Amino acid sequence: MRPRHFALAVTVAVIWGVNFAVIEIGLRHFPPLLFAALRFTLVALPAIFLVPRPAVPVRWIVAVGLFLGAGQFGLLFTAMHLGLPAGLASLVMQSQVIFTLGLAAAALGERPGGHRIAGVVVASAGILVIALGRGAHAPLLPLLLALGGAASWGAANVCIRKAEAPAGLGLLVWSSLVPPLPLLALSVLVEGGDRIGAAFSLAAVPGPTMAGSLAALAYVVVLSTFVGFGAWNALLRRYPAGTVAPFTMLVPVVGMATAWLWLGERLNTVELLGGLLVLAGLAVTRPRRPAPAAPERAAPATSRP
Repeated sequence: MRPRHFALAVTVAVIWGVNFAVIEIGLRHFPPLLFAALRFTLVALPAIFLVPRPAVPVRWIVAVGLFLGAGQFGLLFTAMHLGLPAGLASLVMQSQVIFTLGLAAAALGERPGGHRIAGVVVASAGILVIALGRGAHAPLLPLLLALGGAASWGAANVCIRKAEAPAGLGLLVWSSLVPPLPLLALSVLVEGGDRIGAAFSLAAVPGPTMAGSLAALAYVVVLSTFVGFGAWNALLRRYPAGTVAPFTMLVPVVGMATAWLWLGERLNTVELLGGLLVLAGLAVTRPRRPAPAAPERAAPATSRP
Protein backbone atom coordinates (compact mmCIF):
# COMPACT_ATOMS: atom_id res chain seq x y z
CA MET A 1 0.00 0.00 0.00
CA ARG A 2 1.38 3.40 -0.99
CA PRO A 3 2.06 5.91 1.82
CA ARG A 4 -0.74 8.27 0.79
CA HIS A 5 -3.24 5.42 0.76
CA PHE A 6 -1.97 4.26 4.16
CA ALA A 7 -2.52 7.80 5.50
CA LEU A 8 -5.99 7.87 3.94
CA ALA A 9 -6.93 4.58 5.61
CA VAL A 10 -5.77 5.92 8.99
CA THR A 11 -7.78 9.14 8.48
CA VAL A 12 -10.91 7.14 7.76
CA ALA A 13 -10.35 5.13 10.93
CA VAL A 14 -10.11 8.35 12.98
CA ILE A 15 -13.32 9.72 11.45
CA TRP A 16 -15.12 6.47 12.23
CA GLY A 17 -13.70 6.33 15.76
CA VAL A 18 -15.14 9.76 16.58
CA ASN A 19 -18.36 8.67 14.89
CA PHE A 20 -19.44 6.42 17.77
CA ALA A 21 -19.64 9.25 20.30
CA VAL A 22 -21.41 11.34 17.65
CA ILE A 23 -23.97 8.57 17.08
CA GLU A 24 -24.74 8.43 20.80
CA ILE A 25 -25.44 12.16 20.75
CA GLY A 26 -27.73 11.77 17.74
CA LEU A 27 -29.65 8.92 19.38
CA ARG A 28 -30.66 11.19 22.26
CA HIS A 29 -33.53 12.44 20.06
CA PHE A 30 -33.76 10.25 16.97
CA PRO A 31 -34.98 6.64 17.29
CA PRO A 32 -32.21 4.35 15.97
CA LEU A 33 -33.89 2.97 12.83
CA LEU A 34 -35.20 6.40 11.88
CA PHE A 35 -31.75 7.89 12.47
CA ALA A 36 -30.21 5.31 10.12
CA ALA A 37 -32.91 5.93 7.50
CA LEU A 38 -32.34 9.69 7.64
CA ARG A 39 -28.62 9.18 7.29
CA PHE A 40 -28.86 7.29 4.01
CA THR A 41 -31.71 9.39 2.66
CA LEU A 42 -29.53 12.48 3.00
CA VAL A 43 -26.59 10.65 1.42
CA ALA A 44 -28.67 9.60 -1.61
CA LEU A 45 -30.59 12.84 -2.12
CA PRO A 46 -29.82 15.03 -3.95
CA ALA A 47 -26.45 13.38 -4.75
CA ILE A 48 -27.93 10.84 -7.19
CA PHE A 49 -28.78 13.74 -9.52
CA LEU A 50 -25.13 14.80 -9.54
CA VAL A 51 -23.25 11.48 -9.43
CA PRO A 52 -23.61 9.01 -12.32
CA ARG A 53 -24.78 5.50 -11.53
CA PRO A 54 -21.78 3.17 -11.34
CA ALA A 55 -21.41 0.78 -14.27
CA VAL A 56 -21.85 -2.35 -12.16
CA PRO A 57 -24.66 -4.91 -12.01
CA VAL A 58 -27.65 -3.71 -10.00
CA ARG A 59 -27.39 -6.72 -7.71
CA TRP A 60 -24.14 -5.37 -6.24
CA ILE A 61 -25.64 -1.92 -5.65
CA VAL A 62 -28.56 -3.55 -3.82
CA ALA A 63 -26.27 -5.91 -1.87
CA VAL A 64 -23.99 -3.10 -0.69
CA GLY A 65 -27.00 -0.99 0.29
CA LEU A 66 -28.60 -3.78 2.29
CA PHE A 67 -25.46 -4.99 4.05
CA LEU A 68 -23.85 -1.60 4.66
CA GLY A 69 -26.93 0.51 5.32
CA ALA A 70 -29.77 -1.60 6.65
CA GLY A 71 -27.56 -4.33 8.13
CA GLN A 72 -24.54 -2.64 9.63
CA PHE A 73 -26.05 0.63 10.77
CA GLY A 74 -29.57 -0.53 11.50
CA LEU A 75 -28.14 -3.12 13.91
CA LEU A 76 -25.42 -0.86 15.34
CA PHE A 77 -27.74 2.08 16.04
CA THR A 78 -30.27 -0.24 17.67
CA ALA A 79 -27.56 -1.86 19.82
CA MET A 80 -26.37 1.53 21.06
CA HIS A 81 -29.95 2.66 21.68
CA LEU A 82 -30.45 -0.45 23.84
CA GLY A 83 -27.49 0.42 26.03
CA LEU A 84 -24.24 -0.57 24.33
CA PRO A 85 -21.74 2.18 25.31
CA ALA A 86 -20.14 4.13 22.49
CA GLY A 87 -16.59 3.06 23.37
CA LEU A 88 -17.53 -0.61 23.66
CA ALA A 89 -19.51 -0.41 20.41
CA SER A 90 -16.41 0.89 18.61
CA LEU A 91 -14.57 -2.15 19.94
CA VAL A 92 -17.15 -4.83 19.14
CA MET A 93 -17.63 -3.60 15.57
CA GLN A 94 -14.01 -4.36 14.76
CA SER A 95 -14.79 -8.04 14.73
CA GLN A 96 -15.75 -7.20 11.12
CA VAL A 97 -12.09 -7.84 10.26
CA ILE A 98 -12.55 -11.53 11.06
CA PHE A 99 -15.75 -11.68 9.01
CA THR A 100 -14.12 -9.80 6.12
CA LEU A 101 -11.08 -12.06 5.97
CA GLY A 102 -13.20 -15.21 6.17
CA LEU A 103 -15.74 -14.08 3.57
CA ALA A 104 -13.03 -12.74 1.27
CA ALA A 105 -11.25 -16.09 1.40
CA ALA A 106 -14.48 -17.96 0.64
CA ALA A 107 -15.98 -15.65 -1.99
CA LEU A 108 -12.95 -14.02 -3.59
CA GLY A 109 -10.21 -16.57 -3.05
CA GLU A 110 -8.05 -14.00 -1.23
CA ARG A 111 -5.48 -15.60 1.02
CA PRO A 112 -3.89 -13.23 3.57
CA GLY A 113 -0.14 -13.54 3.95
CA GLY A 114 1.51 -14.68 7.14
CA HIS A 115 2.54 -11.17 8.21
CA ARG A 116 -1.04 -9.95 7.76
CA ILE A 117 -2.42 -12.81 9.83
CA ALA A 118 0.16 -12.05 12.50
CA GLY A 119 -0.83 -8.38 12.47
CA VAL A 120 -4.51 -9.25 12.85
CA VAL A 121 -3.66 -11.57 15.76
CA VAL A 122 -1.65 -8.84 17.52
CA ALA A 123 -4.32 -6.19 16.93
CA SER A 124 -7.05 -8.61 18.02
CA ALA A 125 -5.09 -9.24 21.21
CA GLY A 126 -5.04 -5.48 21.73
CA ILE A 127 -8.81 -5.31 21.30
CA LEU A 128 -9.20 -8.15 23.82
CA VAL A 129 -6.95 -6.32 26.29
CA ILE A 130 -9.08 -3.18 25.89
CA ALA A 131 -12.25 -5.19 26.49
CA LEU A 132 -10.81 -6.77 29.63
CA GLY A 133 -9.55 -3.40 30.83
CA ARG A 134 -12.98 -1.85 30.58
CA GLY A 135 -14.54 -4.29 33.03
CA ALA A 136 -17.89 -3.51 31.39
CA HIS A 137 -20.68 -6.05 31.14
CA ALA A 138 -23.08 -5.04 28.42
CA PRO A 139 -26.47 -6.76 28.05
CA LEU A 140 -26.41 -9.78 25.73
CA LEU A 141 -28.90 -8.51 23.13
CA PRO A 142 -27.04 -5.28 22.26
CA LEU A 143 -23.79 -7.24 21.99
CA LEU A 144 -25.37 -9.75 19.61
CA LEU A 145 -26.88 -6.96 17.52
CA ALA A 146 -23.49 -5.24 17.27
CA LEU A 147 -21.85 -8.52 16.22
CA GLY A 148 -24.54 -8.90 13.57
CA GLY A 149 -23.71 -5.40 12.36
CA ALA A 150 -20.02 -6.32 12.19
CA ALA A 151 -20.83 -9.43 10.13
CA SER A 152 -22.93 -7.30 7.79
CA TRP A 153 -20.04 -4.85 7.42
CA GLY A 154 -17.73 -7.74 6.47
CA ALA A 155 -20.22 -8.88 3.83
CA ALA A 156 -20.46 -5.32 2.46
CA ASN A 157 -16.66 -5.13 2.19
CA VAL A 158 -16.61 -8.26 0.06
CA CYS A 159 -19.51 -7.03 -2.11
CA ILE A 160 -17.72 -3.72 -2.72
CA ARG A 161 -14.59 -5.58 -3.75
CA LYS A 162 -16.61 -7.94 -5.96
CA ALA A 163 -18.48 -5.10 -7.65
CA GLU A 164 -15.21 -3.50 -8.89
CA ALA A 165 -16.96 -0.15 -9.32
CA PRO A 166 -14.89 2.36 -11.34
CA ALA A 167 -15.68 5.09 -8.77
CA GLY A 168 -16.26 4.56 -5.06
CA LEU A 169 -18.45 7.66 -4.72
CA GLY A 170 -20.95 6.45 -7.31
CA LEU A 171 -21.38 3.09 -5.56
CA LEU A 172 -21.75 4.82 -2.21
CA VAL A 173 -24.42 7.28 -3.39
CA TRP A 174 -26.50 4.85 -5.44
CA SER A 175 -26.35 2.05 -2.88
CA SER A 176 -27.66 4.57 -0.32
CA LEU A 177 -30.98 4.54 -2.19
CA VAL A 178 -31.55 0.98 -0.95
CA PRO A 179 -31.63 1.16 2.90
CA PRO A 180 -34.06 4.06 3.60
CA LEU A 181 -37.27 2.22 2.67
CA PRO A 182 -36.62 -1.00 4.66
CA LEU A 183 -35.29 1.06 7.58
CA LEU A 184 -38.34 3.35 7.55
CA ALA A 185 -40.66 0.35 7.36
CA LEU A 186 -38.92 -1.24 10.34
CA SER A 187 -38.99 2.09 12.17
CA VAL A 188 -42.78 2.31 11.76
CA LEU A 189 -43.22 -1.29 12.92
CA VAL A 190 -40.76 -1.27 15.81
CA GLU A 191 -40.50 2.35 16.94
CA GLY A 192 -44.02 3.47 16.08
CA GLY A 193 -45.50 6.53 14.45
CA ASP A 194 -45.64 8.47 17.70
CA ARG A 195 -41.87 8.34 18.23
CA ILE A 196 -41.22 9.21 14.61
CA GLY A 197 -43.61 12.16 14.81
CA ALA A 198 -42.02 13.34 18.05
CA ALA A 199 -38.56 13.26 16.45
CA PHE A 200 -39.70 15.46 13.57
CA SER A 201 -41.58 17.82 15.85
CA LEU A 202 -38.42 18.26 17.91
CA ALA A 203 -36.59 19.01 14.69
CA ALA A 204 -39.08 21.77 14.01
CA VAL A 205 -38.35 23.41 17.39
CA PRO A 206 -34.55 23.44 17.75
CA GLY A 207 -32.97 23.67 21.16
CA PRO A 208 -29.45 23.18 22.55
CA THR A 209 -29.78 19.38 22.74
CA MET A 210 -31.61 19.09 19.44
CA ALA A 211 -28.93 21.20 17.78
CA GLY A 212 -26.39 18.62 18.92
CA SER A 213 -28.46 15.80 17.42
CA LEU A 214 -28.80 17.62 14.11
CA ALA A 215 -25.05 18.28 14.13
CA ALA A 216 -24.54 14.56 14.76
CA LEU A 217 -26.74 13.76 11.75
CA ALA A 218 -24.64 16.14 9.63
CA TYR A 219 -21.44 14.45 10.83
CA VAL A 220 -22.59 10.92 10.00
CA VAL A 221 -23.80 12.04 6.57
CA VAL A 222 -20.88 14.24 5.46
CA LEU A 223 -17.78 12.97 7.28
CA SER A 224 -18.59 9.40 8.24
CA THR A 225 -20.45 8.49 5.05
CA PHE A 226 -19.30 10.71 2.17
CA VAL A 227 -15.69 11.15 3.27
CA GLY A 228 -15.26 7.92 5.23
CA PHE A 229 -17.05 5.39 3.05
CA GLY A 230 -16.18 7.21 -0.15
CA ALA A 231 -12.48 6.79 0.65
CA TRP A 232 -13.06 3.27 2.01
CA ASN A 233 -14.77 2.13 -1.18
CA ALA A 234 -11.94 3.60 -3.24
CA LEU A 235 -9.37 1.71 -1.14
CA LEU A 236 -11.31 -1.55 -1.47
CA ARG A 237 -11.48 -1.03 -5.21
CA ARG A 238 -7.69 -0.67 -5.33
CA TYR A 239 -6.54 -3.22 -2.75
CA PRO A 240 -7.61 -6.68 -1.52
CA ALA A 241 -10.20 -6.60 1.26
CA GLY A 242 -7.77 -8.31 3.63
CA THR A 243 -5.31 -5.44 3.17
CA VAL A 244 -7.81 -2.66 3.89
CA ALA A 245 -10.00 -4.18 6.62
CA PRO A 246 -7.32 -4.37 9.38
CA PHE A 247 -7.04 -0.56 9.47
CA THR A 248 -10.41 -0.41 11.19
CA MET A 249 -8.74 -1.88 14.27
CA LEU A 250 -7.56 1.67 14.93
CA VAL A 251 -11.21 2.73 15.28
CA PRO A 252 -11.71 1.49 18.88
CA VAL A 253 -8.58 3.34 20.02
CA VAL A 254 -10.03 6.61 18.73
CA GLY A 255 -13.54 5.60 19.80
CA MET A 256 -12.48 4.92 23.40
CA ALA A 257 -10.57 8.19 23.61
CA THR A 258 -13.46 10.19 22.18
CA ALA A 259 -15.98 8.51 24.48
CA TRP A 260 -13.70 9.39 27.41
CA LEU A 261 -13.39 13.05 26.39
CA TRP A 262 -17.01 13.67 25.35
CA LEU A 263 -19.07 11.15 27.28
CA GLY A 264 -17.03 10.56 30.42
CA GLU A 265 -16.15 6.92 29.66
CA ARG A 266 -12.83 6.46 31.48
CA LEU A 267 -9.69 4.95 29.98
CA ASN A 268 -7.26 3.09 32.21
CA THR A 269 -3.69 1.89 31.81
CA VAL A 270 -4.73 -1.53 30.54
CA GLU A 271 -6.90 0.04 27.82
CA LEU A 272 -4.03 2.30 26.75
CA LEU A 273 -1.78 -0.76 26.52
CA GLY A 274 -4.39 -2.47 24.35
CA GLY A 275 -4.47 0.58 22.09
CA LEU A 276 -0.70 0.33 21.60
CA LEU A 277 -1.08 -3.33 20.65
CA VAL A 278 -3.70 -2.36 18.07
CA LEU A 279 -1.30 0.18 16.55
CA ALA A 280 1.47 -2.42 16.52
CA GLY A 281 -0.79 -4.91 14.78
CA LEU A 282 -1.68 -2.33 12.13
CA ALA A 283 2.01 -1.71 11.50
CA VAL A 284 2.60 -5.44 10.99
CA THR A 285 -0.22 -5.70 8.43
CA ARG A 286 1.59 -3.31 6.08
CA PRO A 287 3.44 -4.93 3.18
CA ARG A 288 7.07 -5.72 4.06
CA ARG A 289 8.43 -4.05 0.94
CA PRO A 290 6.85 -1.47 -1.38
CA ALA A 291 5.43 -2.76 -4.64
CA PRO A 292 4.48 0.32 -6.68
CA ALA A 293 2.97 -1.55 -9.58
CA ALA A 294 0.79 -3.94 -7.63
CA PRO A 295 -1.43 -1.53 -5.64
CA GLU A 296 -2.65 0.37 -8.67
CA ARG A 297 -3.96 -2.73 -10.46
CA ALA A 298 -5.78 -0.72 -13.09
CA ALA A 299 -7.48 -3.68 -14.75
CA PRO A 300 -9.63 -4.82 -11.78
CA ALA A 301 -10.76 -1.21 -11.23
CA THR A 302 -12.66 -1.16 -14.51
CA SER A 303 -16.35 -1.88 -14.43
CA ARG A 304 -17.86 -5.11 -15.60
CA PRO A 305 -20.47 -5.20 -18.39
